[in-house]
Amino acid sequence: MLKRGDSGFLEELRKQLYTAVLSDVLDETGFRDQAMAARVRPLDDELVMAGFARTGLFREVFHVAEGENPYELEIRIIDDLKSGEIVVFGCGGSERIAPWGELLTTAARARGAVGAVTDGFVRDVRAIRNAGFSVFHGGIAPLDSKGRGKVADIDVPIACAGVRVEPGDLVFGDVDGVVVVPQKIEEAVLARAFEKVSGENATRDELLRGAKLKDVFDRFGVL
Repeated sequence: MLKRGDSGFLEELRKQLYTAVLSDVLDETGFRDQAMAARVRPLDDELVMAGFARTGLFREVFHVAEGENPYELEIRIIDDLKSGEIVVFGCGGSERIAPWGELLTTAARARGAVGAVTDGFVRDVRAIRNAGFSVFHGGIAPLDSKGRGKVADIDVPIACAGVRVEPGDLVFGDVDGVVVVPQKIEEAVLARAFEKVSGENATRDELLRGAKLKDVFDRFGVL
């Protein structure tokens, strides 16, 4: 099995895995709160996202001080992105902040980032979809974050849509939602996930041949 740092690691995850199987394995491991709230949805249902978290913590504000650059930390994290990383912006479920749009998408893609996740809003939806960049969001709205929210800290543990996310954690998203695999258990979770996918494929083949569900479950233990 490929491991973090191996060539093609993220591509193999995107090709073979899916959020449901990762969520099941995390449940088995005792990490039962790793799936983001169901309201976090992909802009494009066809895209699969896998990468490593770069975190930003947003807080609500109600003004911009004279001479202040309200985007300072937001710009810093985007300009520092590396290949294979995913921006995760925790907004505390605010309905006043749309921290992600076309320009951040363009800048993130240029740095090699592979996606973005926020429990806040996104905007410039048509342009992001046309770019083929994977973005998961808590809603769609035209609201600029300026004067409504700003990044208070970057590369720190945050909560996003009910899930704790630490810098470097594996973030995986598809049409079913987003799961976060803590880095400390990543290797064991992925090994079990690939094993489980193999079992599910065998189960599916048996069912297509007309086998009874109970018999197949007794044989493979997958449902």
